[in-house]
Amino acid sequence: MPSTSSSLPTVSKNKGAAAEETSPKRRILVADDNPDSCLSLKMMLEAALPVSVDTAHDGSQALEALIERPYSVLITDLRMPRVSGMQLIEEVQNRRLPVTVFVTTGHGTIDEAVKAMRLGAYDFLTKPTNSERLCLIVERALRERSLLDEVTALREQLVGRHSFHTILSKSPRMIEVFELIGHLAENTSTVLVEGETGTGKEMIARAIHEISSPVRPGPLVVVNCAALPETLLESELFGHEKGAFTNAVTQRKGRFEQADGGTLFLDEVGDIPASMQVKLLRVLQERTFERVGGSQSIAIDVRVIGATNRSLQQLVHKGKFREDLYYRLNVVKIDLPPLRERSEDIPLLAEHFARKYARPGQNPCQIAPEAMDLLLAFSWPGNIRQLENAIERACVTARAGVIETDNLPAEVAQSVKSKVAVQIDVTRPLPEQLLELTASFEERYLRRALKKTHGNIGRCAKLSGLSRRTITDKLAHYKIDKTHFKAE
Repeated sequence: MPSTSSSLPTVSKNKGAAAEETSPKRRILVADDNPDSCLSLKMMLEAALPVSVDTAHDGSQALEALIERPYSVLITDLRMPRVSGMQLIEEVQNRRLPVTVFVTTGHGTIDEAVKAMRLGAYDFLTKPTNSERLCLIVERALRERSLLDEVTALREQLVGRHSFHTILSKSPRMIEVFELIGHLAENTSTVLVEGETGTGKEMIARAIHEISSPVRPGPLVVVNCAALPETLLESELFGHEKGAFTNAVTQRKGRFEQADGGTLFLDEVGDIPASMQVKLLRVLQERTFERVGGSQSIAIDVRVIGATNRSLQQLVHKGKFREDLYYRLNVVKIDLPPLRERSEDIPLLAEHFARKYARPGQNPCQIAPEAMDLLLAFSWPGNIRQLENAIERACVTARAGVIETDNLPAEVAQSVKSKVAVQIDVTRPLPEQLLELTASFEERYLRRALKKTHGNIGRCAKLSGLSRRTITDKLAHYKIDKTHFKAE
């Protein structure tokens, strides 16, 4: 596809562009290499509909216009110089530009039109264009685009309300983590992050780094301590001088030097060998080190974040981790809860991943209530990473844009089906367990009822046999946001 980065002709605009910015009119872009066709479509549409029409005379110019400003509808000829209409549609889909595409062609065969619609075009028109049909289908597309834009805005608002530096959660325990991270912005305290595999330890490290970046502009450098043998780990962390060992043909800076002024993230820090633990302790104490084979002390200004999926304190008790190094790392401790202990985040995360893995040019898959029940009931031993993989698979196999139970991995459904209906723990009081069981069922019931009624409190109250006030109180108690269901 030809590059669009070169100097391009200016896209023609309506008069009164300044007034247009505050006008309620929707914008339409017409792309056609025939100026007469552009003018004809522009006049037809502006005469019949409350729209403002811009024109472009080739696909490259049209793409530049679509990137520069939002349009509700694109009407493009299929055969144009530089970038064809078909290539333009492909670019719109690849870039996920929120615009409804129509194609027009004077040469067009049915095969071309079908191909264009498979690529994501909404409809096609043959030349000469029938003005009445054109206005009808554009008006319909504008209504649908308005609804899509509203849904997108609501979803973004919902996600934004429960996000912190790309981390999504509405769990009270995670909110406490976010607040703790917020206190780390202007200091260099060492941080220890403990959590099961897949709970997002590296994302926490990135959030800490990002929140500190205004005062600490250095890079974030990541080292997986478990992936490197002891013979390489020292050189990887501290670097080496030329000739320090066989194959050391040049001087090499280590990760500590690379992270100077920024953050060094030591993943799986509990797997560092005992001999390296001594050297790491010295760096944390003195903030200086020597390269392998060198004698010159190098001073560094680095925030160190250690992460582990095991308890370092238990490793200390077993004699597998130095106690003094543990206390040096454990200045600020962050414990990440597993996904099974923050089940309120499962719908939020599942729908985020459904948007992430949406097919190009298509809306994100919706999750059927029965499928969501399985997601909520599963224990997720692999945590968020496992949930993401499950939703990615479901998006690939889903039909008609809905994730059903049979789209989920077998282990999710089988594990839930194999569980006893009610887990009985005779070491705990019966009233306490009954309260938990009732609360769990009540929350799931409310979510199902809100999904069925699209977040309408009155209809949800009628469906459940409760008062509006009771429904409102219970939604507040379970921290359920009704606006999420309105967007579905």
